Amino acid sequence: MAASLRLGRQGILFGLRLSNFQKCSWTTQSWQEHTRHFFQSPSFFGVAPVKVQMPALSPTMEEGNIVKWLKKEGEPVAAGDALCEIETDKAVVTLESNDDGVLAKILMEEGSRSVPLGTLIALMVEEGQDWKQVEVPPPEATALPSAPPAAPAAAPAAPPPPPPLKPAASAPLRLSPAARHILNTHGLDPKLAIATGPRGLITKEDVLNLLKKSPAPKATPAIATPSAPSPAPTPAAAPPPPGSRPNIPPLSVPGKPGAPGTFTEIPASNVRRVIAQRLTQSKTTIPHAYATVDCDMGAVMQLRKDLAKEQIKVSVNDFIIKAAAVTLKEMPEVNVTWSGEGPRALDSIHISIAVATEKGLITPIIKDAATKGVQEISANAKALAQKARDGKLLPEEYQGGSFSISNLGMFGISGFSAVINPPQACILAVGSSRAELRLSEDSQTLRTQQLMTVTLSSDGRLVDDQLASRFLENFRANLERPQHMALA
Repeated sequence: MAASLRLGRQGILFGLRLSNFQKCSWTTQSWQEHTRHFFQSPSFFGVAPVKVQMPALSPTMEEGNIVKWLKKEGEPVAAGDALCEIETDKAVVTLESNDDGVLAKILMEEGSRSVPLGTLIALMVEEGQDWKQVEVPPPEATALPSAPPAAPAAAPAAPPPPPPLKPAASAPLRLSPAARHILNTHGLDPKLAIATGPRGLITKEDVLNLLKKSPAPKATPAIATPSAPSPAPTPAAAPPPPGSRPNIPPLSVPGKPGAPGTFTEIPASNVRRVIAQRLTQSKTTIPHAYATVDCDMGAVMQLRKDLAKEQIKVSVNDFIIKAAAVTLKEMPEVNVTWSGEGPRALDSIHISIAVATEKGLITPIIKDAATKGVQEISANAKALAQKARDGKLLPEEYQGGSFSISNLGMFGISGFSAVINPPQACILAVGSSRAELRLSEDSQTLRTQQLMTVTLSSDGRLVDDQLASRFLENFRANLERPQHMALA
């Protein structure tokens, strides 16, 4: 009986303790949930952003410039709305939003230049979230060697020197012009520089960082010899005579007037840099061949007058575009491009026309020019030229041409040779027309002819001299008989 009472009392005590433990566990669990909810709330961590990065708006684009923001912080944004205008290596393109939300933070202000692809330029939040509480991600840390720690003041010995920089793995080096100049001037090894530019490009800042980390040359102290007589003081060098040019011109300081013989670096736009790269690539990798012919423009001039009476205004360049397209249709072996493995025949005839803008030369294309009339070609050319000058060309409006035409006749240039636009095979350089007296073969009399000189620059790997000669012969025949080309 006593044992039963003792067991019953122990059971009651165990039950009371279990009940208290469950209450404590519930209280602890509830406290943990409230704590977790507090630390996960937007007021503590901030609102998770939607990242807007610098996109690749053209195949050759490596960086861009922020021209203008079309939305302000706090403004709602719908998918398809224009966020900002970005200057690429070809034109100024409008960046459209891919998501709905609110523009919370602009990280790259207007006027930001040389922004690499993938760089964070803005942050958005979803609709209904507090855009002022957006969480700005920390900047990505650049993998640079850390500086040696400073020695404590109490330590008598100096800290050991930092280990020498190890050259990077063997790979083709890509140097910017400014970086190459600094390396050559200071005699530094480019393999020691850490590239931070796009696609492994060593920039000017990378070389300056290397220059800071490189140990300065130690001057050898002169050994004092008391017995030797002191040398006579060397007279100062006489100043150069007035008007003479210094051997090494000093660098000029931006914002200050430069002395005679100085220079000032002018920042190049993305378009200018790409033009320089493309021209260098063309002249160093493409074997250029040239052929020139004179075309009689009398029939074209007369046809223009007749069309003007009917209020149809077309230019001489429109007839040249049409004649080139028709000739390419007759000779498809010229309508080719060069790829890495060899020739590539094109199914379409897209004529690229060179248009001069304030930022450089750009070549919008007239698609399917062989199937269009001169009047339609004229309308397309005017619209594309205006968009090119305004910087509003879309990528599909200047990419994919098969043949280029550059006309400097309106500037009084009688003839010139143009540089091929890779990967195209040919470019036609057009000069101005001039009046000349020629002997007529039929009547053996002198008559005045309006002659225009055109020069074909062709890729010798694709179009040999005989094929280029036949192309110019057919082109001249089509241009001198414009009535055979269809008019829209």
